[in-house]
Amino acid sequence: MSEYLIFFNDEWVTETTDEGWQQRARDARAVVEEMRSAGVLIFSGGLDNHGRVFHAEPGNGTAIITDGPYAETKEVIGGFAAIDVPDESAARYWAGRIAMACDWPQEVRIFRTPDQIPTPDADRAAAARPAGEM
Repeated sequence: MSEYLIFFNDEWVTETTDEGWQQRARDARAVVEEMRSAGVLIFSGGLDNHGRVFHAEPGNGTAIITDGPYAETKEVIGGFAAIDVPDESAARYWAGRIAMACDWPQEVRIFRTPDQIPTPDADRAAAARPAGEM
């Protein structure tokens, strides 16, 4: 099984009426319940655009926590679903179901497994290999 993140950017959300928003919410909840019943849902949620925002960055021996959004943020994730599915085809299926329910695009990314997390040595070795060689 592979874990995927299906998410959308707030800028991709299309306009609709109040009734349209209510229908989208019902449709999205139905897809999430379908994912839960199929045993593929890890977690899903929408981010609160009116909630407090802060960011953390490394400091000199301690983290620096600052209120407010990170100044250089260009895109904001509006919501997401983390799923555990057998293959990319299944991830595409669920992303399509969510896109249809919400009526806006979704992006899908696979999570790296711990052994896929790059290290400086692995990055140097990969950069040294001739193009096209694995």
